[in-house]
Amino acid sequence: QVQLVESGGGLVQAGGSLRLSCAASGRTFSTDAMGWFRQAPGKEREFVAATRWSGTTTYYADSVKGRFTISRDNAKNTVYLQMNSLKAEDTAVYYCATTRSRSAITTMGPYNYWGQGTQVTVSS
Repeated sequence: QVQLVESGGGLVQAGGSLRLSCAASGRTFSTDAMGWFRQAPGKEREFVAATRWSGTTTYYADSVKGRFTISRDNAKNTVYLQMNSLKAEDTAVYYCATTRSRSAITTMGPYNYWGQGTQVTVSS
């Protein structure tokens, strides 16, 4: 059974940093694409960042470019999201997801498995 468990969320002041982790289990993830999405209250879930299996091909939403960095450690089956210069509008529940699809990974459609999410709250 594939399982994704996020951690690292919390309350931080604007301008601060957080590092989210997503630990995957249930199969080998070294060939999977991994993505981060977020959902703010009253809003649709949106793409944040994603990485192909190698970790060298990455994608970011325009709203987080230059502030967030996605990385992965295939030996640990873990993907990370380093979030710097946080803003109040980054407040949301953050979800990680995985897919073996070769199609575009900046939308929710290709992702087969999702974590339960971790809350990030940025105070202004």
